[in-house]
Amino acid sequence: MRLIARGLACRRAGRVVFHDLDFSLSKGEALALRGRNGAGKTSLLRVIAGLVPASAGTLELEGGEAEAPIGEQCHFVGPASGIKPVLTVRENLEFWMGFQGGSASVASALDAVGIGNLAPLPARYLSAGQQRRLALAAIIATRRPIWLLDEPLNALDADGAAMLNGLIRNHLGDGGIVVAATHADIEAGTRTLHLEAS
Repeated sequence: MRLIARGLACRRAGRVVFHDLDFSLSKGEALALRGRNGAGKTSLLRVIAGLVPASAGTLELEGGEAEAPIGEQCHFVGPASGIKPVLTVRENLEFWMGFQGGSASVASALDAVGIGNLAPLPARYLSAGQQRRLALAAIIATRRPIWLLDEPLNALDADGAAMLNGLIRNHLGDGGIVVAATHADIEAGTRTLHLEAS
């Protein structure tokens, strides 16, 4: 599998956010997006996810599901948790799995992010760090080859950061691809792409 961007550009609200981006990532590779606020890190993740159209250039996924758009082969974890506060932790994950077609065990996914004991708790009682862990449980429970992570270490303590780096290593070891917009360091031999505000 290989994700290839050629001459990629994005324009939002009449402003060129980035242009002429070229990169390629093969299975087992990660790319950290760096740059100041407004440089286009989140916009690039959204373009890859299919949430924002590219204004120029091409994005291809070699070796993916030929019939599925690239965005459907990605997990996007953004700053907002997307958690429904009236549902329990377990029910939130079951909802995401039903929507995304997950087949993993709910209990094992919650255990993998360290919140298995919180499964029956209404999500409104979760701390910011626990909400982030629940959002990360969804990417374990439903398999997608590409992870798009927007400031994934936000709200995580040192143990949470170690957990996330372990998840990333496992995903890359299974042949996945990770693109992460982050100001902090993530592991797994990550390459770096610096974006400059236009």
